[in-house]
Amino acid sequence: MDNKILELKDEIEKRLAKISDLADLDNARISYLGKKGSITALLKGMKDLAADQKKAFGADVNQLKTFAAERIEQKNKELKEKQIEMEIKAMPKFDISSPANLDTGSYHPITLVQRQCETIFKSMGFNVEDYAEVVTDYECFESLNIPKHHPARDMQDTYYLENGQLLKSQTSAAQNAILRKYGPALINDGVPIKAIFPGRCFRNEATDACHENTFFQMEGVMVDKDISISNLIYFMKTMLSEVFQKDIKVRLRPGFFPFVEPGFELDISCLICGGTGCPSCKHSGWLELCPCGMIHPNVLREGGIDPDQYTGFAFGLGLTRLAMMKYGIKDIRDLNSGSLKSLSQFTDDE
Repeated sequence: MDNKILELKDEIEKRLAKISDLADLDNARISYLGKKGSITALLKGMKDLAADQKKAFGADVNQLKTFAAERIEQKNKELKEKQIEMEIKAMPKFDISSPANLDTGSYHPITLVQRQCETIFKSMGFNVEDYAEVVTDYECFESLNIPKHHPARDMQDTYYLENGQLLKSQTSAAQNAILRKYGPALINDGVPIKAIFPGRCFRNEATDACHENTFFQMEGVMVDKDISISNLIYFMKTMLSEVFQKDIKVRLRPGFFPFVEPGFELDISCLICGGTGCPSCKHSGWLELCPCGMIHPNVLREGGIDPDQYTGFAFGLGLTRLAMMKYGIKDIRDLNSGSLKSLSQFTDDE
């Protein structure tokens, strides 16, 4: 029986040396380690051995089994590395120093609108910030005056991760970090906090013509002494008139958001139907564009700002819906569809 083990070991070595593709390697694995494989067959022959020989023979077969498994895994790794090398060599050669062909491809409409809004707000003295898409419960809720078990959390069907973090459901999740970053300059030097922070948001929503589970917002805050609602209206109307290159009909209506007080919904007259009503605006003639309001004192205090000395406004501009209005996109789902037919029509008009 020992000779059979040695012969099988030598056979495995020679066979694996000749194998050059993963399919053949898998066949070899089955022929040696499968239920009907050669090594398994050796174990079945133990019944013919004397009792004092079975233990030693069983140990030798298990060593052979381990040897075969290790050699097959090693060969598998080698073949995969060679496959990757071959794929790399087969890739077309190109000169990375050659000028880019700017006539190929186009920017996504949300990218175009975001860049335009960033340019507009920069011209009004706002800093542009970036923030993570995966945030903590504190950032997304508790720092925004939404404690645990508060019913306001039901307004956002949130994607939670196994580690307790979550995919941010609103760009407001960056507010606390922004207040703490620029707060010292406000307090010590009297420099107003003026920042926007665009980003992608996620909510577990049923999709329709005006709702998606992945969308883009642009949060904005301004904090200083004597900031009022009139400042908020001025900046928003200025931004909208620049984006659309014409005066836009807007309305403010009361809205509840725990992180602002008072809170508003800023709506614009639907530019797709001209205000007559369509699926994009739920046949109301108006499209909700920008939840906004005066920053709640608790939020300022949590960010290290004294609400008795400073006030501020915050807004959450819906970049996705703004892109729909600007480009006449009737269904929000077209923006995430990856359809080249739908998206290739857009060009940078800045």
